[in-house]
Amino acid sequence: MDFDIAALPSQDAYMLLIGVIVPRPIAFVTTVDREGRINAAPFSFFNMLGHDPPVVALGIGPWPDGTAKDTARNINESREFVVNMVDEAIAEQMVQCATDFPHGMEELEIVGLGHLPSKTVKPPRIAESPINLECKRLVTLELGKHENIILGEVLHLHIRDDLVDAERRRVRLERLRLVGRLAGHGYCRIRDQFEIRRESYASWLKRQPATAP
Repeated sequence: MDFDIAALPSQDAYMLLIGVIVPRPIAFVTTVDREGRINAAPFSFFNMLGHDPPVVALGIGPWPDGTAKDTARNINESREFVVNMVDEAIAEQMVQCATDFPHGMEELEIVGLGHLPSKTVKPPRIAESPINLECKRLVTLELGKHENIILGEVLHLHIRDDLVDAERRRVRLERLRLVGRLAGHGYCRIRDQFEIRRESYASWLKRQPATAP
């Protein structure tokens, strides 16, 4: 079937797109408001867009009534946030933090997660998260009806010790238990991994049959 996205109701387009762009990594974002209260919320419109400088992108839409979410407001005011990656151990608490709690309530305390000080930014990192990226906001793009696309530069990276080969500075992918977002109430694990090695053009050329003179 073919769909003219511009002709569809926005909710229908949304449901189709989140069903085909899968899996999506989950950014469990911590921020701090003007009063110093900690906000924690998950977003699956998230990814890394560059490495020099290292840049991540967050897509944060409004609440159904059109008001801005605390995460977007806090980032745009303070210019700081932490992306906490989500593994299987904290997946349920992450989903609980997506509840539309009233402004000012601290989600981490409600769901029983702890926090630790960050090195370079004011928002804390989630203690139980295996990976934390401390970020500063570079720019916010305001699109449509209060849609915010926030680009942030990664200033500091925390990785749990057992997940890193310190000598090679490589992540032990076989030990990661991160979860990804699907559509609806669906999530996925990354335990089922496989390798396909990319080759150089020179290597590919050597494998081609010789042509007759």
